[in-house]
Amino acid sequence: MAVTQSWSSSPIAAPILAHHLTAGEGPCTVFLPGYASDMQGTKALALEEAARAAGRAFLRFDYAGCGISEGRFEDQTLATWLADTLAVIDDIAPRDRPVVLVGSSMGGWLMLLAALARPARVAGLVGIAAAPDFTDWGFTQDEKMHLLEKGRLERPNPYGPKPTIYTRALWSSGEANRVMHGPIAFAGPVRLLHGMADPDVPHHRSVRLAELLGGPDVQCWLVKDGDHRLSRPSDVALLMRATEEVLAAVSNAGVSPP
Repeated sequence: MAVTQSWSSSPIAAPILAHHLTAGEGPCTVFLPGYASDMQGTKALALEEAARAAGRAFLRFDYAGCGISEGRFEDQTLATWLADTLAVIDDIAPRDRPVVLVGSSMGGWLMLLAALARPARVAGLVGIAAAPDFTDWGFTQDEKMHLLEKGRLERPNPYGPKPTIYTRALWSSGEANRVMHGPIAFAGPVRLLHGMADPDVPHHRSVRLAELLGGPDVQCWLVKDGDHRLSRPSDVALLMRATEEVLAAVSNAGVSPP
């Protein structure tokens, strides 16, 4: 496992981020995990295997405080994880070619912020149950008040034995980085996948995101019986198809960094 020194918006020394870069040709696909997730998930590994078989560049990594990267999870915010994302785009992904971001859940929010921050590098997007602005709509009013007063909130985790933890700093950082308030100035190809049976992120969030994105090549693919993770073999096959379409569109457009 390779590691790199990242940077962040914090004045504290940046954590070491664990990552794995697969060398190859063409645009580099970068996988952005969801909240409290890591780079070892089914979708990330399947996309990496497909990229390796096709001789294409692929990068997966763990945010600070997640997986095997350095840092304490509860010290992180959306802003620090965005800084991690920008660091791997700037310092690890091949610099002589564009990147295509594949963002799962919260990773779908980070991919939008990264695309706006690095318009010369980010050429295409693939969202999987993308959850931009979830700090706004993903908490009840009582939960928001609890976060503001107590600074910490625990929820039962349907995907693991430990509770999911949210902090006041995370919530505040999310509120400061909302993107769904108006048109999103990204013109590249986009594919948004979403399960209509998703209990965590309503699928109409992806439909609305498709409306706000500024480019002409934006498609929203709904899976009627799909859940939040979209990790079944049929879901992963759909993800691979979506990623292939975006990579082909970027390659055919001849996009390259200045």
